[in-house]
Amino acid sequence: MPSIPDDIRQRATRIKLACFDVDGTLTDGQLYFDADGRESKAFHVLDGQGLVLLRRCGIQVALITARDSKVAEARGRELGARVFIGAKDKLAQVQALCAELDIALDQVAFMGDDLPDMAALRAVGLGVAPANAHHWVGSRVHWQTQAKGGQGAARELCDLLLDAQGHVDALLAEWGA
Repeated sequence: MPSIPDDIRQRATRIKLACFDVDGTLTDGQLYFDADGRESKAFHVLDGQGLVLLRRCGIQVALITARDSKVAEARGRELGARVFIGAKDKLAQVQALCAELDIALDQVAFMGDDLPDMAALRAVGLGVAPANAHHWVGSRVHWQTQAKGGQGAARELCDLLLDAQGHVDALLAEWGA
């Protein structure tokens, strides 16, 4: 892991729920449409593995997007994440999920890249933006990844959480490392 400030590592030790925006966070932010209006997106396999590892280590995972995206819904289900499509008020969605799971906001990490994510990013215990987040967002989060959205940024957050909570050695041993 790259050098992580102590205050960020401390925040990461408390996280029980990791929430991710989709476009610009789990993808590079580009939207592709075919001639019939069908959407496609590219997701990075490292990010997906990170989300799966979080779940295996007891950290809940949710995808929260304002777009009505069948592609995001399918990817989230494939990864075993809770998926919230068409969530115009992302903070309200995070709060509802916290109430359902009996988790406090300071036990939540949220990763987002633009203004619709701002309220959630500012309310949670660990607000994270990918390297290419809009500068208004990137300058107001707790931590910004080195990787860009859709290019391993989510995996950086996953690795931080797994490392801070002491899961890395067991995961490496399981995979023969």
